[in-house]
Amino acid sequence: MKDFLEYTLFEISNYSIKVQNLIEVLLIILITKIALLLLKKAIFRIKKVSKEREEDLYTVHKIFSYIIWTISIILILNSLGIKISVLLTGSAALLVGIGLGLQQTFNDFVSGIILLFEGKTKVGDILEVEGRLMKLSNIGLRTTEGIDRDGVSIIIPNSKIVTDKVINWSYQKEKIIRFRILVGVAYGSDVELVIRLLEESAREHPEVSKKRKIEARFIDFGNSSLDFELLFFSKTIFRIRRIESDIRRTINQKFIAHNITVPFPQMDVHLQTENRK
Repeated sequence: MKDFLEYTLFEISNYSIKVQNLIEVLLIILITKIALLLLKKAIFRIKKVSKEREEDLYTVHKIFSYIIWTISIILILNSLGIKISVLLTGSAALLVGIGLGLQQTFNDFVSGIILLFEGKTKVGDILEVEGRLMKLSNIGLRTTEGIDRDGVSIIIPNSKIVTDKVINWSYQKEKIIRFRILVGVAYGSDVELVIRLLEESAREHPEVSKKRKIEARFIDFGNSSLDFELLFFSKTIFRIRRIESDIRRTINQKFIAHNITVPFPQMDVHLQTENRK
């Protein structure tokens, strides 16, 4: 058995890899996998937890997973006879060059650690990035994954979430948001009737909150129309476009029933003729 463990599999100059080294690497990987499995079961052993609690547990699991894998990689290198200190000293110039080329990647890694520790952005949150709404499905160490309203998977660098202007629709304590719909009607329309019809249209939708004030406002005299905005609250954030569409359809039906027209942009052109002698 001793001779088998001491058998050399690979040798270059003074460096060699023996069967014993290979077995140690395999054992470290196996122990790491078992440790991660036990960690996951220990963290998520509570079957019924609140959504906030589940997100916190997910963050803790991610952080400990990265720590365990880091320790495992160091042990593997040590088992193969590769000293970390010597490796870093001998490749200092190379690492500087690599570091300059991987500044953005390093920035993404640091941003990922910030996201995991800070806890303001969690799995399941609804984020608006560059005007696009997405629901987070995974927060990695370098990138964050999400699914938009069309079911398309989006992968974005963590640094964009940390440094850019990003709206987290799920961060506020009250999970209800106010939305608005802009409407223009023809000049001469009954303003009070328009306001009443707008508020009725929102109030009739089942996913519009009846506990919060539904309000229609006359906001401006437009170039071709009297401009109004309809304000309402809803807990349905990710699919709000569907609700807005339903309300617009109801508004259109009510306007037709009450002979209220939505004008199209118009422009008056005056022609002046020049008298010629």
